[in-house]
Amino acid sequence: MFIYILRRILYAVPILIGVNLITFMLFFMVNSPDDMARVQLGAKQVTPQMIEAWKVERGYDKPLFYNAEASGVEKVTKTLFVQESSKLFRFDFGRSDANRDIKEDIKARMGPSLAIALPTFLIALVTNISLALLLVLFRGTVLDTTAMVIAVMIMSVSGLFYIIAGQVLFSKIWHWVPISGYAEGWEGIRFIILPVLIGVFSGLGSGVRWYRSIFLEQINQDYVRTARAKGLSEVRVLFSHVLKNGMLPILTGVVVIIPSLFMGSLIMESFFGIPGLGSYTIDAIHAQDFAIVKAMVFLGSVLYIVGLILTDISYTLFDPRVKL
Repeated sequence: MFIYILRRILYAVPILIGVNLITFMLFFMVNSPDDMARVQLGAKQVTPQMIEAWKVERGYDKPLFYNAEASGVEKVTKTLFVQESSKLFRFDFGRSDANRDIKEDIKARMGPSLAIALPTFLIALVTNISLALLLVLFRGTVLDTTAMVIAVMIMSVSGLFYIIAGQVLFSKIWHWVPISGYAEGWEGIRFIILPVLIGVFSGLGSGVRWYRSIFLEQINQDYVRTARAKGLSEVRVLFSHVLKNGMLPILTGVVVIIPSLFMGSLIMESFFGIPGLGSYTIDAIHAQDFAIVKAMVFLGSVLYIVGLILTDISYTLFDPRVKL
């Protein structure tokens, strides 16, 4: 097990380097360090001296990938890409271009992101699996057909529509919950109710159809026919056999999602004014704050790789035949 995990971690290193390389290339194709300096300085009369001082202070005066003025290996090491990437691999996110501590910002914004993402994930998981099992129990009936039509209709509508419609209906017309904002502690529950409900409902169609297809694949297996021949009820067959044997494909999607919960939802947090990591990333892109952008992209990649490793490890808990 230890050797397997170590090997997967070593495999992740070139992946993270590649992600960083693409991030640097895409960002600096759109923005130059001079443009970033002008945006961050925010002064009407920005002198070349002010721009140069800003770049030197933040390390943007170095060449991006190749330093022709250096000698030997320093032609590569004394570059913006290598020096900034080495800090990321030490999880030293440094300070943003606006001179804020990125690590402290991440710690402060992780709570609001989890406050929305975690309830949405758990409620959606239980709801989708329960409805999918119910439809499999009544497969081929009018209930099953009607539910599938409704699921496709839910999938066909943009999630942005549900956000706007929910804000208008529940906040502006009925005044049940605030339209946006956030508060710490129990006071914050009224701010997260609507985002959680919209998150669960918008993913209901795709979630139910996916879990239903998994359970339908299992319902015709030989072990299910054997269980029925022993006299087990259909409900017991579903929960004792079909659900258990359907956990492997479910884990593939579920465990990978868990680490990404820390990153928050970009659209949801922006529309509801939640000070989480999703809105933090969006604001950094708008402000052309490359220090935050590269830190969030790197952190998201690390969490995704951790999710993949956890998925492989969790397979052994539900299927002893799986050998690492």
